[in-house]
Amino acid sequence: MSIKQISVFVENKPGALYAMTGVLAQHKVDMRALSLAETKDFGIVRIIVDNVYEATTVLKDAGYVHSVTPVLGVRIPDMPGGLYRVLQVLTDAKVNVEYMYAFMGGKDVNHAYMIFRVADNAAATAALASRGIEVIDQEQVVNL
Repeated sequence: MSIKQISVFVENKPGALYAMTGVLAQHKVDMRALSLAETKDFGIVRIIVDNVYEATTVLKDAGYVHSVTPVLGVRIPDMPGGLYRVLQVLTDAKVNVEYMYAFMGGKDVNHAYMIFRVADNAAATAALASRGIEVIDQEQVVNL
């Protein structure tokens, strides 16, 4: 069970992020989550969207270099220690977290949502499920 994350390479200059998000907005692609990592010359915008096919098509047509990566979406109780519990399960299963970022769950005010990039999605999913932690899929993200 995974979510498709789109990683878009953008120049690190004023207006570059604005232009990239404008392409998505013009084609009515709704971003559910976004993370930006930067270096001196370029940035990597990681996004979760409602329509992966449409987003990748319009980004390609606009000349953006991008890739699609399977990541885990995890529903976490919005309470002190919620993330700690998830990280404990992943640590116990010897699953390394390469990066992660949070996003809001719309009307679900009792939970937070995290995107995790791990080396082994299947091992992480199994470990989390065995401890009663919900991993969400692409369809669930679209419906949040």
